[in-house]
Amino acid sequence: MIFKKTEDSRRRESDWQQLALLPLRDIVVFPHMVIPLFVGRERSIRALDHAMANGREIFLAAQTDAKTDEPGEGDIHEVGTVSHIMQLLRLPDGTVKVLVEGRKRARVARFVDDADHYQVLLAELVDEEPDALEIEALIRSIKAGFEKYAGLEKKIPPEMTVTVSEIEDPGKLSDVLAAQLNLKLEDKQKLLETSDIKARLESLYSYVQSEIEILEVQKKIRSRVKKQMEKTQREYYLNEQM
Repeated sequence: MIFKKTEDSRRRESDWQQLALLPLRDIVVFPHMVIPLFVGRERSIRALDHAMANGREIFLAAQTDAKTDEPGEGDIHEVGTVSHIMQLLRLPDGTVKVLVEGRKRARVARFVDDADHYQVLLAELVDEEPDALEIEALIRSIKAGFEKYAGLEKKIPPEMTVTVSEIEDPGKLSDVLAAQLNLKLEDKQKLLETSDIKARLESLYSYVQSEIEILEVQKKIRSRVKKQMEKTQREYYLNEQM
């Protein structure tokens, strides 16, 4: 769990950022993602209070096991997202509803001893510069694929298709898609940890194409079943008439 220092990381220790940490169950937050969270654990609420009093920035990282109530260093993924707290509301039952916006990837350099709440030192993860020509081809392919996918998957709101079509930045595109697609938690975490934008886009394109194939087969099955039911109903009606 503890980030191993390299020569590069030692040179940039002065750039490390210290923030309160909020461990998350069953969710991975990406940069550019806006999402409400419900927080009930006392230590996590104190982490939010600290963040609110110190610039509203907080580090969000998924737990390796959502069932762990009091996660330690080894129970939290070391790569997460530095996020901004947009709104915070205390509910009557003692829990807190917080609206956050993901800003940038970061890796835990080390934990800071604090009995009150989780504190970490963070090293920012910078996206690798991709080859422009390959990325342009990938962007076009993935946008076309997502439009087709959204037409088959009715859970995707129409405005999201428009939003995706207007994104030109490849890093932002990969993060917005990763947040929208119904990926497994471990797959989302893997995408968050991948600094190679080209690799992220290729993984997402592969997933979208796979889902399109599945959704098209489901559509054919539904159509076939519907026709069979209509045929059965017609035959039953004719038999009743006779």
